Amino acid sequence: MPKLQATTVITAVLCAVTLLAGCTRLVDGRAVSVYDDPFKVAGLPTTNGPSGPRSDIPDTTLTATNGDGSATDTLALNAVDDIQTYWRAEFGKEFPGEFKPVDKLLSWSAKAPKSQSHEFCKESTYRLVNAAYCRLDNSIGWDRSVLLPTMEETFGKMSVVMVLAHEYGHAIQSMAKIVGTKDPVIVKEQQADCFAGAFIRHVAEGNAEHFTINTSDGLNSVLAATVAIRDSNPDDPESVHGSAFERVTAVQIGFTDGPKGCKSINIDEIAQRRGNLPQSFAGDQSHGEYTITKDNLVELSKALAAILPVRNAPSYNYSGAKIDCRNGVTTEPVSYCPDKNTIATDVPELAQRGLSNADADDPLPLKVTGDYNGYVVFISRYTLAVQQSHGQPLVGAKTGLRAACLSGVATGKLAEPNRPVSQGDITLSPGDLDEAVSGLLTDGLAASDVQGKTVPSGFSRVDAFRAGVLNGENTCTSRYS
Repeated sequence: MPKLQATTVITAVLCAVTLLAGCTRLVDGRAVSVYDDPFKVAGLPTTNGPSGPRSDIPDTTLTATNGDGSATDTLALNAVDDIQTYWRAEFGKEFPGEFKPVDKLLSWSAKAPKSQSHEFCKESTYRLVNAAYCRLDNSIGWDRSVLLPTMEETFGKMSVVMVLAHEYGHAIQSMAKIVGTKDPVIVKEQQADCFAGAFIRHVAEGNAEHFTINTSDGLNSVLAATVAIRDSNPDDPESVHGSAFERVTAVQIGFTDGPKGCKSINIDEIAQRRGNLPQSFAGDQSHGEYTITKDNLVELSKALAAILPVRNAPSYNYSGAKIDCRNGVTTEPVSYCPDKNTIATDVPELAQRGLSNADADDPLPLKVTGDYNGYVVFISRYTLAVQQSHGQPLVGAKTGLRAACLSGVATGKLAEPNRPVSQGDITLSPGDLDEAVSGLLTDGLAASDVQGKTVPSGFSRVDAFRAGVLNGENTCTSRYS
C-alpha cells in the first residue's frame, strides 16, 4: 500500500458536488431525507425480488436496422422503448422544447465477417465491440454478439438496459443543447451516466413497462457494471469517462435527484468532486498495487491513529482473525473485539483479498480487486474502535454505514498531499477508490458492524463511503447518528 490501486476496461461502453446534489427527495409529494432510514435507498424501500424483463408483457414494436430478431436485440429494443417513454414524460419538465425519439436504431454483430459490416457514425462495425450514440444522424447502435451478451452474462439483463440508458442520455444532451463541442468529453459522459441513473430510478419505482429492478442485489449489479466499465488508467489519453468512483457518483446523483441533478454536472463540479484525489500513476512503477503485509498494516495503523485518533488505541494481533470475544464475532479476514479493544487480522487471507484481478482476457470482472479492497476492510475494523471510543452502538445498520463513512474519511486523508509526518508514508493511488467501491457493492464487509452484518443496499454502502471521502468525519456523525 505505500501507494495503492486498480484494473481493466472494455472498448468504449457506458460510455457531486460534495454530497449528492441534495439530501432530500419528494416521495408521494412530500420531502424526505434520503439518509434517515438505512434500509431505504435514496428514499425508496430496500427491496428484494426480480430484476430484469417483466413476464407476460408484449415486446415493443420498435425495430433496429440490421437487427436479427434475437433475444439480445429484443432486450435492447424493449429497453429503448421504456427509455423513450420515460423521457417523453420528463424532458419538458427540465428542458425547453419537445422530446423527439432518436431517428435510427442500428444493431450489428462484431463477429460478422467484414463483408457483412455496416457503417455506424462513419465507422465500420467490423469487430466493433461497442454501444454508442451518434450525433451525426441522431442514432443509437449496439453490438449484439459480444458486448451486450457479455454484459448480460456478467451483470444481468438490467446492465444492458443501463448501457442503453447511458447512450440515450447523450441523445438527451444533444436535444436539450446543454453541452457543446467545446465541453470536455468527461462532462458529457458523466452527465449521461447521471441520466441513466435517473431512468433506473424510474424502473425501481415500478413505472417502466418492460422492466423491473430491486434496490438490493439488482441495483448493486447495475452499479457493479458501472465499476467494471471505467477508466482504469487515468494517464491514458482515451480515459474520458472517469473512474468508477466518479461514474458511480454520477449514476447516484441521477437516481437520487433525477434529471435536475444531472444538469449540475460540469467540469467545475467534477473538479470539486475530485479535490485532492490522485489522478495519475506518474512515477509509480507498481501502478499502485502493493502486497498486503504485516509491515504495511503496521504503518497503516500508525496513519489511522493520526487521522482518526482515539483515547484508548486498539491493540493489534496479526496471527489470525479468530477471536474469543464476549461482545464480538470473528469476521474473516479482520475482526474487532470491543471487549478487548483488539483488531485481529489474518494477514495471508487479507492479502489474498487484495490481489489484483487485472486480466486483459477478462475485461469485465464481476468484482474489481486490488490491494485497497483489502486495506479498506482493515481500516473499517479500526473505525469500530473509533465508534466505541465515541460511545456509539457497535451493532446495527447505522454502525456499518458509519464504518463505511469513516473508512472514506481515512481514505480521503490518505490522498492529501503534504500530510503531517505523524501520518506516515502511506498514500493513495488512482484506482484505490474503485477497488473500495467494488468491494462495497459486492460483499460490503467494509460497511459491516461488529458482527459482520451490513445493509443489503450496495448503493447505500457506497454513498456512505463517498460521503466520508468528500466531506469528512462530521458528515458521518450527522448522517448516521
